[in-house]
Amino acid sequence: MLPMTKKTEKTREHILTVGRQLISELGFNALGLGLLLKEAEVPKGSFYYYFASKEDFGCKLLEQYIAYYHERLDALWSNEKRSGREKLMDYWDQWVVNQCPVNAQNTCLIVKLGAEVSDMSEDMRIILADGAASIVNRLAEQINGGIKDGSLSSDIQPDLTASMLYQMWLGASLMAKLQHSASPLVQARTNSEILLPAA
Repeated sequence: MLPMTKKTEKTREHILTVGRQLISELGFNALGLGLLLKEAEVPKGSFYYYFASKEDFGCKLLEQYIAYYHERLDALWSNEKRSGREKLMDYWDQWVVNQCPVNAQNTCLIVKLGAEVSDMSEDMRIILADGAASIVNRLAEQINGGIKDGSLSSDIQPDLTASMLYQMWLGASLMAKLQHSASPLVQARTNSEILLPAA
């Protein structure tokens, strides 16, 4: 493949952005290349210039999404006026909004694609698994920060609690989709308050 220019890099990013929006609504398997190319307004040859296959496109999209997710965490948790506990609660509040069943375009791709692609693409599964683990690590770091700044109880075990919280929110997101209701997410928010007691 030839080195990318600013123009070709912009086209590649455009295809990924459009693809992420469509996959958030339709899922990976249901997205045909014809629809993606039509919505992105690029010819078929352009797709194969940037991506070796649909699976390669999926891998690149997930890598981009995980990087974007961490950028959002950086922005959310950069407010030094918020305590560690408050920052965690801000994160859960955003999760409730973004994973609400009526807000399909903002849905988390780990939630959306986890079950769908794990059995069909080992490469995509690994990217998702590593991405989820990296988020759990960030949560554990944030819990540690809350313990250090005195906003969280020192009895909390950061690694165990971070893993438990993330798994609970993944499950709540699935239940919200099944029930077409935000109630499981609201309940997860309440449970998070309990699992993250103030000092």
